[in-house]
Amino acid sequence: MSFILHALAQAAVASTPEAVAQAAPTQGVISYPPEFFAASRPANAMEMIGRIPGFNFEGGDSVRGFEGAGGNVLIDGQRPASKSDGLEDVLRRLPASKVARIDLIRGGAPGIDMQGKSVVANIVQKEGSGFHGLMAVANLLVIDDGRNGPAMRLEASDGSNGRNWELGMFAGRGSDDGAGDGPRVRVGPTGTPLIRSRVQSEGNWSNLIGTGAYELPLFGGKFRVNGRYEHNPYKSEETNRASFPADKVERSEFSEDSDTTEIGLRFGRDFGPRTKLELVGLRQAKDGGIADLSSEPGSVQTFKRDSQRTETIGRAVVKFAQSSTLSWELGGETALNTLDNRTQRTDNGVAIKLPAANVEVEEKRWEVFGKAVWRPRPAWTVEAGLRQEGSTISSSGDVSLEKTLGFTKPRLALSWSPDEATQVRVRFERVVGQLNFSDFTASSSLNTGIVTAGNPDLSPEQAWVSEAAFERRFWSSGAATVTLRHSALSDVIDRAPVYTKTGYFDAPANIGEGRKDELIASISVPLAKLGLQGAELRATSTWRTSEVTDPTTGAKRDITKLRPQEWEATFTWDMPQYRLTWGVEAFGAWRQVTYRADQIEIEKMKTFVQPFLEWKPVADINLRIELPNITERGFRNTRNVYAGPRDKNPLLYVDDRDIQFGRMIKFRLRKTFG
Repeated sequence: MSFILHALAQAAVASTPEAVAQAAPTQGVISYPPEFFAASRPANAMEMIGRIPGFNFEGGDSVRGFEGAGGNVLIDGQRPASKSDGLEDVLRRLPASKVARIDLIRGGAPGIDMQGKSVVANIVQKEGSGFHGLMAVANLLVIDDGRNGPAMRLEASDGSNGRNWELGMFAGRGSDDGAGDGPRVRVGPTGTPLIRSRVQSEGNWSNLIGTGAYELPLFGGKFRVNGRYEHNPYKSEETNRASFPADKVERSEFSEDSDTTEIGLRFGRDFGPRTKLELVGLRQAKDGGIADLSSEPGSVQTFKRDSQRTETIGRAVVKFAQSSTLSWELGGETALNTLDNRTQRTDNGVAIKLPAANVEVEEKRWEVFGKAVWRPRPAWTVEAGLRQEGSTISSSGDVSLEKTLGFTKPRLALSWSPDEATQVRVRFERVVGQLNFSDFTASSSLNTGIVTAGNPDLSPEQAWVSEAAFERRFWSSGAATVTLRHSALSDVIDRAPVYTKTGYFDAPANIGEGRKDELIASISVPLAKLGLQGAELRATSTWRTSEVTDPTTGAKRDITKLRPQEWEATFTWDMPQYRLTWGVEAFGAWRQVTYRADQIEIEKMKTFVQPFLEWKPVADINLRIELPNITERGFRNTRNVYAGPRDKNPLLYVDDRDIQFGRMIKFRLRKTFG
C-alpha cells in the first residue's frame, strides 16, 4: 500500500487551492491538501469531504456481506471495518488536523479498490498527530409545540509509534418530521365524502451510541479492532378525530426498540513494496421488537414482532502493484447470516394468522473475486473484474425450504481524460442485489390498515448496468458531471398478492423482468468570478424512469417506491475575515408510489429548506445555528383502496392525509482539544 500511496502523492500533490484543482487531471487523480479547505476551517474529515468540487458523498448500502456495502470514501486506501457504524459518523470522528490530503480518484487508479464506484475520495492521514478531543452539545427545538431534542457528543483519540486508540459517545433525542398534524379526508369513487377528520400525530426517537477502536503493530503489519454499541428506541402516537359522518376518535400507538452490537477486526501487512495482505473479520448482532396498537369504538387491533439477527463475515484480499500503471487483487469472503422472527396479530383479542409470521432463516454466502486496474497511457484507465457468488438459504417454522443460488458478476470500466479539464467514463457491469431479511417475515401498519405477508422464497434482483458519464472542470474549483445509466432488470422484487384459504395478502415477490433509466446531473460553481469571493453553489439532481409488469393487473407500471426525481442544493459563503460561514441547504420534494394487491399508495414529501450560520471565534470553538424546515415542509399520503385485488374489483375509496410538521431551530456548540 505504501508503494501505491507514494505513486498517488507524486501524481497529485499541489500547494494552493488554485493549483490543486488542476493537479494531474490526465491521471484521473486530483489532490486537495488542507490549504484548500482553510477558508471554511473544517473540524473533521466529513466537513472537508463536503467541500470537494464535483464529489457527491455516498455512505454505502445496507446489504449483507462486506464487498458490496462500501461507500465512496476510503481512509488510507481502505474501508472502515464496520457496517453499523455509518461512514459519515466515521469521517466526523476523524479530526481535520489528522488529514494530510484528500485524493479524488476519478475513473480508477492502480492499487485503489473503487468499491464499484466511478469516483472515490481517499483520505490520507498524517502520522503521529497526537491527542485530539471533542465535546459538543446541541439542542433541536420544535417551535410549534416546544419539544426539545438535546444531544451530546464526546470523542477522544491519541497515539504514537503505531499504537492508536479512539473512543466516542453520542446521546440524544429527536423528533420525527414524518409525523404532525393535518386534515384527513376519505371520499368514495365518485368523490362523495365518507369521512372528515383531524389527525394529530407525534413521533420521537432517542439514540445512545458508544464506539471504540485500538490499533497496534502486529506480526510485521498493522492490526485494528473496533467496536460499537447502539440503543435506539422510537415511539409515535396518533389521534384521529372524525367530525363527519359522526364524531369518532381513533387512536394508534407504535413503538420500536433495538440494540445493535458490532466488533470488527482488520489486519494488513506489506510484503515488500508491492504486495499487501488484508484480512477483515466482522460480527454484528441486532435484537429488536415492535409493538403496534390501533383502537376505535368496538375494535382493538394489535401487532407485535420480535427479531434477532446476526451476521458474521470473514474476508481476505491480496493486492499486488505490478508497476505504477498496473495493479491487481485476488480475494474472497464468506458470511453467515441468521434471522429468528416471531410475529403476532390480534383483532379484538382473536389471533389472526399471517403467512410467514414465525420463521427462522439462515443464509450461507461466499464470494471470490479478481480485479485489475491498468493505465496503458496517461489519459486512459481500464478497470476489469470478475466475481463469483454463491449462497444457500434455508428457512424453518411457518415456511420450510432450502435453495441454492449462484451468480457470475463481470465488470468493465474505462475512463479517458482527453485534456486536463475533461474526463469521460463508461461502465458495464452485472449487479446482483441482496435479499432483505425483512421481506421474509410478516409486517403491519395498523393506522393505515396495511398488512404485509412474508416471503422467504425470494431470489435476488439482478441487473445488467450500462453507464456513461461526462465530467468538465472549470474556474479552478468548479465541476459539472452528467451521468446516464440504464439497468436491464430480472427477478425484480416488488409487490404481489398471496392467496390463502381465508383470503389474500400483499407480499414481496419476484415479478419478472423490467428496466430502470437514470439521468444524474451535478454541478459545483465557485462564485468568485461573479464578485462573491468565498461563495459556492452546489446542486445535484436525479431523474428516473422505470417499467415492470404489475403482477395483479398485468399492466405496465413503474417500480414500487422508485422516486421519479430527487434533488438537493447548497449555497455556502465563507467569510474568513469574520470567521464565519453561512448558507442555505435545500432538499427537494419527492414522490413515490407503492403498488399493493388492493391499494395504490402515493407518498409525497415537500421541499425541506435549512438556512445555517457557523461562527468560529477561535480555532477550537464552533457555534452553529440552523433553522430546519423553515418552509414548514409537510408529508402527504394518499391511498386508493379497492374492494379486493385491483384486477377484478372497483375502487372503494380514496383516503388522503396532509400532515404538516413545524419549523425548528437548532443550536450546536463544539469545543475541540489538541
